[in-house]
Amino acid sequence: MPFLCRNALSITVDLSAPMKASTVPTITSRKYLWQIVAISCTLVFTYATVLTKLTRDWWTDENYSHGLLIPFIILFVLWSQREQLASATRRPSMWYGLSAVLVALLALWAGTAGAELYMQRTSLVLMLAGTILFFGGFSVLRLLAVPLFLLLLAIPIPAIIFNKIAFPLQLFASRCAVWSMTLFDIPVLRQGNVIELMPLGARQTRKLEVVEACSGIRSLMTLVTLAVVFAYFSHPSDEDLDDDDGPVGKSPNISSHLANWVSRFKSYGFWRSTIIVLSAVPIAIFTNAMRVSGTGVLARYYGTRVADGFFHTFSGWVIYVVAFLMLFGVGWLLDRVKPIRKGTAQFARHFPPTSAQLARAEGAE
Repeated sequence: MPFLCRNALSITVDLSAPMKASTVPTITSRKYLWQIVAISCTLVFTYATVLTKLTRDWWTDENYSHGLLIPFIILFVLWSQREQLASATRRPSMWYGLSAVLVALLALWAGTAGAELYMQRTSLVLMLAGTILFFGGFSVLRLLAVPLFLLLLAIPIPAIIFNKIAFPLQLFASRCAVWSMTLFDIPVLRQGNVIELMPLGARQTRKLEVVEACSGIRSLMTLVTLAVVFAYFSHPSDEDLDDDDGPVGKSPNISSHLANWVSRFKSYGFWRSTIIVLSAVPIAIFTNAMRVSGTGVLARYYGTRVADGFFHTFSGWVIYVVAFLMLFGVGWLLDRVKPIRKGTAQFARHFPPTSAQLARAEGAE
């Protein structure tokens, strides 16, 4: 006897009929767990030198010190997705996966031959994506897209690009500081990223240099990563209803994958996440300009030592808190534009419908 469940969608499920999806292999089998272990060991052996240098950069480069937390964040994301990953159907895309693996190996060879660390490290992300495609298919890759993107954000960008970004940010922060100080009628002179002022009680001018560490690029990298994590965990679940790659028992073609991804790009959840991540850039730049401006104003009344003392460290933490609150406010405003239907989200998370179930539901109507 059919059982009709009406919550967010009208879905007819025949309990007496055998579940066709059970014929599709999932990743819960012990065989596939050993496969995952073997592949992981192979990747670690292949990228041992790359991983060692990357960990060393995370430890020594303060601009990417957040990378030390990325592996733990990725593990937490995987743990939160354990049910979806356990029930995910494996539809290997061998040709696409093999192509990505070959390109990753070529990038690793070229990066090693040319001593280009960024190419070596990004080849690791491409290798992981290709391996997932080869053994799991696009449905598994979609579930692991966020961990892969977080790993990509933790890779230090080339120095030439870093300097192209950092120096304009230094100039922007110094201009904002000068503008803020003029509002308080503080006489100030700016030469590039160097601010010259006369502290109260001093007999000669003092110079404040907006160095690379104060450019805001450090907070920019960290806040973008934090925005991705926030957007992921606050993503509306009712946007993830269609997890099926095509009819059961048939190999999905590239057109079905493209249609599925295009439909997701048009969804509210995708644009909500995109706006949150993109808003992290102006928020990081604005909050860093506030910090530099506050340092310049206080240097007038308490001397330039505030730029190196406790205030400098404490203000950095305060700015991070303010930036995250502003990021949270962006998400709150977006949810007010289109509130998340909690009942629909909970139903969709626990009972994701397949295309076959949706077809039976339409026929029942």
